[in-house]
Amino acid sequence: MLRIALQSKGRLNEKSLELLREAGISVEENNRKLLSKSSNFPIEVLYLRDDDIPQTVSCGIADLGIVGYNEVVERNHPVEVLQHLEFGKCRLSLAIPKYIEYPGPGFFDGKKIATSYPGILRSYFENKGIACEIREIAGSVEISPSIGLADGIFDIVSSGGTLVRNGLAEVETVMESDAVLIATPGLDEEKVRTADILMSRFTSVLRSRGKKYMLVNVPNEKIEEALKIIPSMKSPTLLPLADKGWSAIHAVVDESEVWEKADRLKKIGAEDILVLSMEKLII
Repeated sequence: MLRIALQSKGRLNEKSLELLREAGISVEENNRKLLSKSSNFPIEVLYLRDDDIPQTVSCGIADLGIVGYNEVVERNHPVEVLQHLEFGKCRLSLAIPKYIEYPGPGFFDGKKIATSYPGILRSYFENKGIACEIREIAGSVEISPSIGLADGIFDIVSSGGTLVRNGLAEVETVMESDAVLIATPGLDEEKVRTADILMSRFTSVLRSRGKKYMLVNVPNEKIEEALKIIPSMKSPTLLPLADKGWSAIHAVVDESEVWEKADRLKKIGAEDILVLSMEKLII
Protein backbone atom coordinates (compact mmCIF):
# COMPACT_ATOMS: atom_id res chain seq x y z
CA MET A 1 0.00 0.00 0.00
CA LEU A 2 1.16 3.49 -0.84
CA ARG A 3 1.13 6.26 1.74
CA ILE A 4 0.65 9.78 0.41
CA ALA A 5 1.21 12.90 2.50
CA LEU A 6 -1.23 15.78 2.01
CA GLN A 7 -1.45 19.20 3.56
CA SER A 8 -3.71 18.94 6.63
CA LYS A 9 -5.26 22.35 6.00
CA GLY A 10 -4.68 25.33 3.82
CA ARG A 11 -4.73 26.16 0.13
CA LEU A 12 -3.67 22.74 -1.19
CA ASN A 13 -5.72 20.49 1.06
CA GLU A 14 -9.09 20.77 -0.70
CA LYS A 15 -7.59 20.70 -4.19
CA SER A 16 -5.54 17.59 -3.39
CA LEU A 17 -8.57 15.73 -2.04
CA GLU A 18 -10.62 16.87 -5.03
CA LEU A 19 -7.99 15.46 -7.39
CA LEU A 20 -8.10 12.12 -5.59
CA ARG A 21 -11.90 12.06 -5.82
CA GLU A 22 -11.86 12.87 -9.54
CA ALA A 23 -9.32 10.09 -10.00
CA GLY A 24 -11.89 7.67 -8.56
CA ILE A 25 -10.17 7.29 -5.18
CA SER A 26 -12.44 7.43 -2.13
CA VAL A 27 -10.76 8.77 1.01
CA GLU A 28 -12.39 9.64 4.29
CA GLU A 29 -12.13 13.43 4.47
CA ASN A 30 -11.33 13.86 8.12
CA ASN A 31 -8.08 15.73 8.39
CA ARG A 32 -8.37 15.76 12.18
CA LYS A 33 -7.09 12.21 11.88
CA LEU A 34 -3.45 11.65 11.10
CA LEU A 35 -4.20 8.77 8.71
CA SER A 36 -7.12 7.95 6.41
CA LYS A 37 -7.35 4.88 4.19
CA SER A 38 -8.95 4.63 0.79
CA SER A 39 -11.79 2.15 0.45
CA ASN A 40 -11.17 1.39 -3.22
CA PHE A 41 -7.46 1.97 -3.95
CA PRO A 42 -4.28 0.72 -2.20
CA ILE A 43 -3.43 4.08 -0.67
CA GLU A 44 -3.63 5.83 2.67
CA VAL A 45 -3.44 9.55 3.34
CA LEU A 46 -1.15 11.07 5.95
CA TYR A 47 -2.12 14.64 6.90
CA LEU A 48 0.79 16.97 7.70
CA ARG A 49 1.91 20.57 7.70
CA ASP A 50 3.04 21.53 4.21
CA ASP A 51 6.61 22.28 5.27
CA ASP A 52 6.90 18.81 6.84
CA ILE A 53 5.89 16.93 3.68
CA PRO A 54 9.23 17.03 1.76
CA GLN A 55 11.19 15.62 4.71
CA THR A 56 8.54 12.99 5.46
CA VAL A 57 8.68 11.79 1.85
CA SER A 58 12.46 11.96 1.59
CA CYS A 59 12.95 9.63 4.58
CA GLY A 60 10.27 7.19 3.43
CA ILE A 61 7.65 7.73 6.14
CA ALA A 62 5.36 8.61 3.24
CA ASP A 63 5.95 7.20 -0.25
CA LEU A 64 4.36 10.14 -2.06
CA GLY A 65 3.34 13.67 -1.24
CA ILE A 66 1.43 16.56 -2.76
CA VAL A 67 3.01 19.87 -1.83
CA GLY A 68 3.91 23.23 -3.31
CA TYR A 69 7.02 23.16 -5.46
CA ASN A 70 8.30 26.14 -3.45
CA GLU A 71 8.41 23.92 -0.34
CA VAL A 72 10.37 21.25 -2.24
CA VAL A 73 12.97 23.80 -3.31
CA GLU A 74 13.14 25.54 0.07
CA ARG A 75 13.48 22.38 2.19
CA ASN A 76 15.95 20.84 -0.28
CA HIS A 77 15.34 17.26 0.86
CA PRO A 78 16.16 14.46 -1.63
CA VAL A 79 12.80 13.70 -3.26
CA GLU A 80 11.76 12.95 -6.82
CA VAL A 81 9.29 15.32 -8.49
CA LEU A 82 6.97 13.03 -10.45
CA GLN A 83 4.30 15.36 -11.74
CA HIS A 84 3.19 19.01 -11.78
CA LEU A 85 -0.51 19.07 -10.88
CA GLU A 86 -1.57 22.44 -12.32
CA PHE A 87 -3.23 23.84 -9.20
CA GLY A 88 -2.02 25.91 -6.28
CA LYS A 89 -0.25 28.20 -8.72
CA CYS A 90 1.58 31.12 -7.17
CA ARG A 91 4.87 32.93 -7.34
CA LEU A 92 7.54 33.88 -4.82
CA SER A 93 8.30 37.55 -5.16
CA LEU A 94 10.14 40.43 -3.58
CA ALA A 95 8.04 43.41 -2.52
CA ILE A 96 8.80 46.81 -1.05
CA PRO A 97 6.69 49.75 0.23
CA LYS A 98 4.82 51.14 -2.77
CA TYR A 99 5.96 54.72 -2.15
CA ILE A 100 9.63 53.76 -2.76
CA GLU A 101 10.98 54.03 -6.29
CA TYR A 102 12.48 50.72 -7.38
CA PRO A 103 15.64 50.96 -9.53
CA GLY A 104 16.31 47.22 -9.91
CA PRO A 105 17.62 44.25 -7.92
CA GLY A 106 20.60 46.29 -6.70
CA PHE A 107 18.12 48.10 -4.47
CA PHE A 108 18.31 45.20 -2.03
CA ASP A 109 22.07 45.43 -1.50
CA GLY A 110 22.59 46.12 2.21
CA LYS A 111 18.87 45.98 2.97
CA LYS A 112 16.94 43.81 5.46
CA ILE A 113 14.45 41.36 3.91
CA ALA A 114 11.85 39.38 5.87
CA THR A 115 10.80 35.96 4.56
CA SER A 116 9.67 32.44 5.39
CA TYR A 117 11.79 31.14 2.50
CA PRO A 118 15.39 32.07 3.34
CA GLY A 119 16.94 29.26 1.29
CA ILE A 120 15.37 30.29 -2.02
CA LEU A 121 16.03 33.97 -1.34
CA ARG A 122 19.65 33.41 -0.32
CA SER A 123 20.33 31.46 -3.51
CA TYR A 124 18.73 34.20 -5.61
CA PHE A 125 20.78 36.97 -4.04
CA GLU A 126 23.99 34.96 -4.24
CA ASN A 127 23.43 34.49 -7.99
CA LYS A 128 22.89 38.23 -8.33
CA GLY A 129 25.92 39.11 -6.21
CA ILE A 130 23.75 41.02 -3.74
CA ALA A 131 24.57 41.13 -0.02
CA CYS A 132 21.62 41.69 2.28
CA GLU A 133 20.38 40.65 5.71
CA ILE A 134 17.72 37.93 5.53
CA ARG A 135 15.39 37.88 8.51
CA GLU A 136 13.49 34.60 8.77
CA ILE A 137 10.02 34.81 10.28
CA ALA A 138 7.25 32.22 10.34
CA GLY A 139 4.17 34.31 9.52
CA SER A 140 2.71 37.74 8.79
CA VAL A 141 5.68 38.55 6.60
CA GLU A 142 3.78 41.33 4.88
CA ILE A 143 3.64 43.57 7.98
CA SER A 144 7.43 43.55 8.44
CA PRO A 145 8.18 46.84 6.62
CA SER A 146 5.39 48.76 8.39
CA ILE A 147 6.71 47.83 11.86
CA GLY A 148 10.35 48.52 10.97
CA LEU A 149 11.48 44.89 10.96
CA ALA A 150 12.60 44.91 7.32
CA ASP A 151 12.99 47.10 4.25
CA GLY A 152 11.16 44.60 2.07
CA ILE A 153 9.71 41.11 2.01
CA PHE A 154 9.99 37.90 0.03
CA ASP A 155 6.81 35.86 0.10
CA ILE A 156 4.18 33.86 -1.78
CA VAL A 157 1.98 35.96 -4.06
CA SER A 158 -1.24 34.68 -5.63
CA SER A 159 -3.56 37.57 -6.46
CA GLY A 160 -1.41 40.31 -4.92
CA GLY A 161 -4.28 41.56 -2.76
CA THR A 162 -2.41 41.03 0.51
CA LEU A 163 0.48 43.16 -0.72
CA VAL A 164 -1.86 45.99 -1.72
CA ARG A 165 -3.63 45.93 1.64
CA ASN A 166 -0.28 46.30 3.38
CA GLY A 167 0.98 49.12 1.17
CA LEU A 168 3.49 46.97 -0.73
CA ALA A 169 4.36 46.65 -4.40
CA GLU A 170 5.68 43.49 -6.03
CA VAL A 171 8.98 44.29 -7.77
CA GLU A 172 10.74 41.00 -8.61
CA THR A 173 9.40 37.49 -9.25
CA VAL A 174 12.01 34.97 -8.14
CA MET A 175 10.22 31.70 -8.96
CA GLU A 176 6.90 30.25 -10.08
CA SER A 177 5.31 27.43 -8.10
CA ASP A 178 2.42 24.98 -8.23
CA ALA A 179 1.41 21.76 -6.53
CA VAL A 180 3.62 18.79 -7.36
CA LEU A 181 3.52 15.07 -6.71
CA ILE A 182 6.77 13.97 -5.09
CA ALA A 183 8.10 10.52 -4.26
CA THR A 184 10.67 8.82 -2.08
CA PRO A 185 13.68 7.92 -4.24
CA GLY A 186 14.02 4.17 -4.82
CA LEU A 187 10.46 2.95 -4.27
CA ASP A 188 10.08 -0.83 -4.66
CA GLU A 189 8.56 -2.25 -7.85
CA GLU A 190 5.09 -2.82 -6.43
CA LYS A 191 4.84 0.75 -5.16
CA VAL A 192 6.19 2.09 -8.45
CA ARG A 193 3.44 0.22 -10.32
CA THR A 194 0.78 1.64 -8.01
CA ALA A 195 2.25 5.14 -8.30
CA ASP A 196 2.22 4.83 -12.10
CA ILE A 197 -1.50 3.96 -12.03
CA LEU A 198 -2.13 6.94 -9.76
CA MET A 199 -0.20 9.31 -12.05
CA SER A 200 -2.06 8.01 -15.09
CA ARG A 201 -5.35 8.77 -13.38
CA PHE A 202 -4.14 12.23 -12.37
CA THR A 203 -3.03 12.92 -15.95
CA SER A 204 -6.45 11.89 -17.27
CA VAL A 205 -8.20 14.23 -14.84
CA LEU A 206 -5.87 17.14 -15.56
CA ARG A 207 -6.09 16.75 -19.32
CA SER A 208 -9.89 16.85 -19.21
CA ARG A 209 -10.00 20.15 -17.33
CA GLY A 210 -10.77 23.12 -19.53
CA LYS A 211 -11.83 20.85 -22.39
CA LYS A 212 -15.16 20.40 -24.18
CA TYR A 213 -16.41 17.67 -26.50
CA MET A 214 -17.74 19.18 -29.72
CA LEU A 215 -20.01 17.39 -32.21
CA VAL A 216 -20.78 19.16 -35.47
CA ASN A 217 -22.53 18.20 -38.71
CA VAL A 218 -20.87 19.45 -41.90
CA PRO A 219 -21.42 19.05 -45.64
CA ASN A 220 -18.93 16.53 -47.02
CA GLU A 221 -17.38 19.12 -49.31
CA LYS A 222 -16.53 21.24 -46.23
CA ILE A 223 -14.90 18.48 -44.19
CA GLU A 224 -11.33 19.59 -44.89
CA GLU A 225 -12.11 23.19 -43.91
CA ALA A 226 -13.85 22.04 -40.75
CA LEU A 227 -10.93 19.82 -39.75
CA LYS A 228 -8.62 22.83 -39.95
CA ILE A 229 -10.89 24.68 -37.53
CA ILE A 230 -11.27 21.89 -34.95
CA PRO A 231 -8.18 19.70 -34.99
CA SER A 232 -8.31 17.23 -32.12
CA MET A 233 -5.52 15.86 -29.92
CA LYS A 234 -4.77 13.09 -32.38
CA SER A 235 -7.41 13.11 -35.08
CA PRO A 236 -11.11 14.00 -34.94
CA THR A 237 -13.70 11.24 -35.33
CA LEU A 238 -15.48 11.45 -38.69
CA LEU A 239 -18.79 9.60 -39.16
CA PRO A 240 -21.18 9.61 -42.15
CA LEU A 241 -24.75 10.70 -41.44
CA ALA A 242 -27.90 8.97 -42.69
CA ASP A 243 -28.56 12.16 -44.65
CA LYS A 244 -26.28 11.63 -47.64
CA GLY A 245 -23.75 14.33 -48.33
CA TRP A 246 -23.24 15.10 -44.62
CA SER A 247 -20.85 13.87 -41.95
CA ALA A 248 -20.45 14.34 -38.20
CA ILE A 249 -17.16 15.45 -36.70
CA HIS A 250 -16.41 14.70 -33.05
CA ALA A 251 -13.47 16.54 -31.48
CA VAL A 252 -12.05 17.73 -28.16
CA VAL A 253 -11.44 21.48 -27.98
CA ASP A 254 -10.33 24.00 -25.38
CA GLU A 255 -13.30 25.54 -23.57
CA SER A 256 -11.91 29.03 -24.19
CA GLU A 257 -12.09 28.44 -27.97
CA VAL A 258 -15.58 26.94 -28.21
CA TRP A 259 -17.47 30.07 -29.32
CA GLU A 260 -14.80 31.21 -31.75
CA LYS A 261 -14.70 27.77 -33.39
CA ALA A 262 -18.50 27.51 -33.48
CA ASP A 263 -18.75 30.85 -35.29
CA ARG A 264 -16.16 29.79 -37.87
CA LEU A 265 -17.86 26.43 -38.41
CA LYS A 266 -21.25 28.07 -38.98
CA LYS A 267 -19.70 30.33 -41.62
CA ILE A 268 -18.70 27.31 -43.72
CA GLY A 269 -22.14 25.73 -43.46
CA ALA A 270 -21.88 23.55 -40.37
CA GLU A 271 -25.09 22.79 -38.49
CA ASP A 272 -26.31 21.24 -35.25
CA ILE A 273 -23.22 22.07 -33.20
CA LEU A 274 -23.35 20.26 -29.87
CA VAL A 275 -20.92 21.04 -27.04
CA LEU A 276 -20.66 18.63 -24.11
CA SER A 277 -18.79 18.71 -20.82
CA MET A 278 -15.92 16.26 -20.36
CA GLU A 279 -15.52 14.41 -17.09
CA LYS A 280 -12.47 12.26 -17.86
CA LEU A 281 -9.93 11.96 -20.64
CA ILE A 282 -8.26 8.59 -20.15
CA ILE A 283 -5.06 8.07 -22.09
